[in-house]
Amino acid sequence: MSSAPRVEELVMPAANLGPENPLPSLVVPQPANKPDVLPDNPDPDLAYVGWGCDTPLLPYRLQDGYDRERRPRAFQAIVLENEHLRATFLPELGGRLWSLVARATERELLFRNPVFQPADLAARNAWFSGGVEWNCSIAHHTPLTCEPLFAALVEAPDGRQIVRLYEWDRIRGTLYQLDAWLPADSPVLFVGVRYINPHDHEIPAYWWSNIAVPETAQTRVLVPADEAYSHAYSGGMDVHAIHDRTYPAREPHATDYFYRLPAGAQPWVAALEADGQGLFQTSTPRLKGRKLFVWGQGPGGQRWQEFLSVAGQAYIEIQAGLARTQGACLPMPARATWHWVEAYGLLQADPAVIHGDDWVAARTLAAENVAAVINPEQLAAAEARFVAGWDQVPTEHVNLGRGWGRLEIQRRARADEPALAPPGLPFPVESLTDQQQPWLDLLSAGRLPARDPRSRPGAWLVQKPWRELLRAAVADDANDHWLAWLHLGVMAYAVGDEAGAREAWRTSSARAANPVATRCLAQLDLRAGDKEAALAGLVEACRQAPDWPRLAVETGRALLAEGRAETFTDLWATVWTETVREQGRMKLLAARAALALGNLDQCEALLHGLVVPDMREGEVSLTDLWYQLWEQRVAQREGLEVDDALRARVRREYPPPADLDFRMHVPADEAAS
Repeated sequence: MSSAPRVEELVMPAANLGPENPLPSLVVPQPANKPDVLPDNPDPDLAYVGWGCDTPLLPYRLQDGYDRERRPRAFQAIVLENEHLRATFLPELGGRLWSLVARATERELLFRNPVFQPADLAARNAWFSGGVEWNCSIAHHTPLTCEPLFAALVEAPDGRQIVRLYEWDRIRGTLYQLDAWLPADSPVLFVGVRYINPHDHEIPAYWWSNIAVPETAQTRVLVPADEAYSHAYSGGMDVHAIHDRTYPAREPHATDYFYRLPAGAQPWVAALEADGQGLFQTSTPRLKGRKLFVWGQGPGGQRWQEFLSVAGQAYIEIQAGLARTQGACLPMPARATWHWVEAYGLLQADPAVIHGDDWVAARTLAAENVAAVINPEQLAAAEARFVAGWDQVPTEHVNLGRGWGRLEIQRRARADEPALAPPGLPFPVESLTDQQQPWLDLLSAGRLPARDPRSRPGAWLVQKPWRELLRAAVADDANDHWLAWLHLGVMAYAVGDEAGAREAWRTSSARAANPVATRCLAQLDLRAGDKEAALAGLVEACRQAPDWPRLAVETGRALLAEGRAETFTDLWATVWTETVREQGRMKLLAARAALALGNLDQCEALLHGLVVPDMREGEVSLTDLWYQLWEQRVAQREGLEVDDALRARVRREYPPPADLDFRMHVPADEAAS
């Protein structure tokens, strides 16, 4: 039995994702060696480490407006089911494979998070844990992890019922497609991936499938390897044996292990429990990388697990990628199409062997059992079926992604350029929304509509053709307004033309004072070392937009970094709105300002029960502030100077509350105390 895909509702407690940040991301990428000038590396696995991974975020906007007030929300779910498995996808959340259930026992094979709770772990900030995340285009988490994908139902020429998920990435300009199918009596879910470079030039390519599975005391991760690269958050990368590092619950700190799978072997990874059962993932050879990520057993790792979910929901990630490590992209030739097939299912093996002391025996048995479920020949046949049907036109769309792919199709058609996508990846006109409307107006009528300069400026575009269209448009007085010049500044900045960006933003401000141009000019001043002008500009931007939380956070950070706690407290009292002041991140900055001004009671009151929704992975600001507060308290009480001895004593005698401790690594002497 294999039922047709069905669309359901999945209701769970969910935080509000909130509005996107109206400020353009002005992160400056660091230069990286190109593949043809990389120095010789004795380890070919590391040949491309660092290349293509430091990528600007534009034209995407940050997703940092979420909260932690969870309310029941209905998500669209697409379900595939046969006798053995039931797979559930969430097209509104990056197409994530949310659940994979072994039907015989109703055993959940993935970590299925009972809540939707974003935190700051992705390129665009918002990220959530659970299921299988499809990471495409840029290093680490995809820009689309909290975005809807196009989801369609397809009937392949061979009769397969397919769930197709696809999108166009706006940074690399690449297309990616996932076809998921579950044949009758198949013990595995198949996911075929097509990754397309539509350009006439080489690009850095990136893909990792991040698979969250439950972590228990007896979870053992098995792979066909004996060595791994290890990258700890304390730094460094080394190669070491893995036989004694295969139980995640025994890891004290957050750690990554990138496994060195031998060439030619079937690539796979599994996480098996005390009974020798659990999830396995395997693939055709192109997806050669395999990885384990653990949060570790320290207080910070445990706090992160709880912060992303609820208490008692520990998980790890086993992952599969194009490269050996996640610190590398691979060179993808012009007009290339890469493809592979992944398979997910239940693996069962003798627990006495799986959990025995003989690592070789354990991984050998697991490998034999993986091949018994699905072997390389069967995977190759599945890949051939995937290729044969990937251009079959969908019969029905059940979810629409953003309208940017459709906008690009219309731009290319007007410019008489090659088509963006193959026939199997249509981008319906219905996906266009008010986000794209100003750019449609520019494309069709040569005008970019103006708006109130105190309003949010809308979505960014940075491709060269759009810059040329807009530059031509501002020659007309009707388009010579603040918003057009603001966008021209962002477009110039995105290609490294800071002088052009500064000129455009100055023109934007001259046409009409607006907080985004004021802030962007201040950031350029800060980068140029003119701190006085930068801080004055940021303060002025806040006066222009006192109710923009992220502008307030950015300004507050800059002020405190330069020792301007008094200016911060003045803005807090006279400019920023209550909505801004109630933000967790703003309360953290207010606590820092209070400490800087010697208001220890106020600092402690602000820290008490403080929740910062957008905590960043690896961030230790809360514990740092806690220790600084108690260093000052003890110093005042006992008439001491704050020196290294006092700092060490405070760390021994005043441990931070668990709800403030997000440290992923704790010094050994402090952990022991």
